[in-house]
Amino acid sequence: MIILDTSAVRALAEGHKALNLLAGNMARTPGDRLIVPALCLMQAESEDENLSQRALAFSSVVVDGLDTVASVTVGTMIRDGYGGPDTCHALYCALPRAEFTGMSILLTAQEATYPPGVLTVDIDSPGMLGFH
Repeated sequence: MIILDTSAVRALAEGHKALNLLAGNMARTPGDRLIVPALCLMQAESEDENLSQRALAFSSVVVDGLDTVASVTVGTMIRDGYGGPDTCHALYCALPRAEFTGMSILLTAQEATYPPGVLTVDIDSPGMLGFH
């Protein structure tokens, strides 16, 4: 599962080359989706009017909402000092889930925001464009 945090959603909506290519390629692959935590989308929209419309225009982008369990878990993470609401919702989305058995990848422009053990990829790293 590939998750976009607030910085990655912002970059996608602003036309980030690698993220736009990724979103376009994933739209052509059945079942592949870019997951955007609802609180990351909320934070990005609060900083840039109509950003959510631009990000959600990609058919491969899906919003992960907050159900009861997610709300309680994210609230606990905030209280325990893991970050703000958007960061904690991204962390929650990266946790193992029954419907996805693989390792989650969190795309971000702020890798240092996340604790060790979370697989993050900098959206501006050379690997994002397919170069190694």
